[in-house]
Amino acid sequence: MNSNRLMRIVDLSVVLENDSNWAPWWARNRVINQSHAMGRWVIRLLFGIGKRHLRTGLGWANDVIKLSTHGTTHVDAPWHYAPTSAGRPAKTIDEVPLSWCYGPGVRLDLRHVAPDTPISQADIKRGLTAIGHELRPGDIVLVQTGNDRLLGDRRYFSQGPGVSAEATHYLCDAGVKLMGIDSWGWDAPLGRQAAEAKATGRSDLFWAAHFVGVDKEYCQIERLANLEQLPPLGFTVCAFPLKVKRGSAGPARVVALIND
Repeated sequence: MNSNRLMRIVDLSVVLENDSNWAPWWARNRVINQSHAMGRWVIRLLFGIGKRHLRTGLGWANDVIKLSTHGTTHVDAPWHYAPTSAGRPAKTIDEVPLSWCYGPGVRLDLRHVAPDTPISQADIKRGLTAIGHELRPGDIVLVQTGNDRLLGDRRYFSQGPGVSAEATHYLCDAGVKLMGIDSWGWDAPLGRQAAEAKATGRSDLFWAAHFVGVDKEYCQIERLANLEQLPPLGFTVCAFPLKVKRGSAGPARVVALIND
């Protein structure tokens, strides 16, 4: 790398914290921070030594986290969508190739799409035309809806356009193995989809984009943030998930690397 060039790192992940004051009960995270004073008590309990044996008079800090693998910024594995993908056993998150999780990024600014209209294939194509880019295998496509502005608000879980099944098929057919969004989920809000499914009796409306994973093997990043800090092109995405055995997803500290 040219020593005269600086690499900027943009954090695309949300903060993992207690969210019971705004998240619905089924989507809450819990972070328990244990103090240095408690660490001193634990050391005394485990090893029988007290305050005078500790340089600071205190012990270690520790934290206990209770969350779903989907409860913060995370990468969904094909196993999340169905038991099989593209006619083969679906990969769990510990089986997803790391090469899928690192690659050239493409940011599509689709904040103009109405929040009650799923992002279509035509929207994706127009977004690509606007930045003069043709998708290549290995591209990591990040869809910007602006929905991260609702973090801390219960509407985060029920508003936003989401991405349609046809648009998801289009990205997969272009060789995209990892795609992401700055909303709670890749699909349109589930309550809205459920209402449409019940009203019509159809089986192809609820979780439609996720179910593309039955036909096409791909992963998606959900709950991204700060996409407005990225250029449309010219950055690298790093989205390595935790290696959860047989996991349907893995929490990830997703970042973008930009050479300035």
